[in-house]
Amino acid sequence: MKYSLSNDTWDIQEIEAAHKVIDSRYFTVNGPHVKQYQEDFAKKFGSKYAVMSNSGSSANLLTMAALVYSGRLKRGDEVLVTAVSWSTTYFPICQMGLKIRLVDIDLGTLNVDPDALEAAITPATKAVMIVNLLGNPNEFDRIRKICDEHNLIMLEDNCESMGATYEGKEAGTFGLIGSFSTYFSHHLCTMEGGMNVTDDEELYHYMLSIRSHGWTRHLPDSSKIYKKLNDPFYESFNFIMPGFNVRPLEIEAAAGIEQLKKLDAFIEQRRVNAKLFKERIEKETDLLTQQETGKASWFGFAIILPEEKKGKRNAYIEALNAADIEVRPIVAGNFARQKALQFLDYSISGELKNADYIHENGFFVGNHSIEMSENINLLIDVLKSVKA
Repeated sequence: MKYSLSNDTWDIQEIEAAHKVIDSRYFTVNGPHVKQYQEDFAKKFGSKYAVMSNSGSSANLLTMAALVYSGRLKRGDEVLVTAVSWSTTYFPICQMGLKIRLVDIDLGTLNVDPDALEAAITPATKAVMIVNLLGNPNEFDRIRKICDEHNLIMLEDNCESMGATYEGKEAGTFGLIGSFSTYFSHHLCTMEGGMNVTDDEELYHYMLSIRSHGWTRHLPDSSKIYKKLNDPFYESFNFIMPGFNVRPLEIEAAAGIEQLKKLDAFIEQRRVNAKLFKERIEKETDLLTQQETGKASWFGFAIILPEEKKGKRNAYIEALNAADIEVRPIVAGNFARQKALQFLDYSISGELKNADYIHENGFFVGNHSIEMSENINLLIDVLKSVKA
């Protein structure tokens, strides 16, 4: 592709780190690289604790499982979540016996509409999963006020928004637990990988256990959730809750240690790219794009047709494909229109008018961690050429 969705951010440092792990012959979780990467990650984002897993999807699963097993949420409780997000924002909620209530987005920011969020609250609502979409942080002052007034737990799916900040605070650290992804196309790449951050020591210990089958082996001796015996043989295969095997690899963590050192430079370049993209698309076209809240980390560039071009998306998709520009829906569009929803325990709050609009009239192209003025100029020229 002349313009792909993402770029390869690995260099010699990641390759050498991977070779060191191979030479060590220690490959799985709780090795020195996973421990260091978790410590480095927590420090970088200003959190007390971090738990690495094998994907951002698994990080969301650890979030929901830790809340249910700790008793913070109980099966049947309702969780509010926007109708536009990735599939594994939703699936773990229902997999843990909770109910989803879908809420509309703001058409400008593509994040949750705070008014719609507050209107969606029912007596069964106990938590909100705030999704920072495509690198854009939410209006956390308003959302925090809503959560406090209604005694709701705030959680964050920050898998697409590493490095974004709101009023100087890192996205992913506003909620009780925040999840991150380091899949290939994301801000950092560990091949596959996820991370949870929290300041709650008890939930941290739950996630350590749930990540590895629900056993006690990786819990600290001073655990908040279980008093370990002074018997390593017994504690090696001692299970205290239904867990999963969502453990990461040492080789992924080794790459993450090196990638994390480069994050600030990656985010700065993405913002430079976004500045050029916004300047050209706003000045030279009538197309709409995502409105920044706080300081976005620009996962990619969402493009939305204005009302007068509604229903004409195919002309743009065809032109982009012909120009070798990789293009995708805006995440999964309105998830209420995905067939998988029939298997979930869900309800819908009001009309999902804006989610429907981007489902039919939105599309997405990538942003990279390298200078890409040539790509962006090509993109804008192609968009301008479309007769729609």
